[in-house]
Amino acid sequence: MGVTKTEIFTEQQNRIADLAKAFSHPARVAILQLLISRKACVCGDLVDELELAQATVSQHLKELKRIGIIHGEINPPRVCYCINPVVWSEAQKTFGSLLDTFAPTESCCN
Repeated sequence: MGVTKTEIFTEQQNRIADLAKAFSHPARVAILQLLISRKACVCGDLVDELELAQATVSQHLKELKRIGIIHGEINPPRVCYCINPVVWSEAQKTFGSLLDTFAPTESCCN
């Protein structure tokens, strides 16, 4: 199996790929949608809301936290999660800029 050579890509390319990972699994999208819909931190009931196994939810929360798109506050015995508005804004700007760079032409692959 090959090794991913992230060092050959720019910091910006690696960050775009990282931000894209936040949206690359339906469970992560569902978690983000739930957090957005609550408009507040969500404490402990993600498993019940999503009908997924605790281990699955934990794995996806860990990845979303690693990317930085969510915050987690530990208030034993619960952990509360919410959207990180700074990173959310970064994702909006990053994907908007990337998607805006494409201008379709009639001669492309017809």
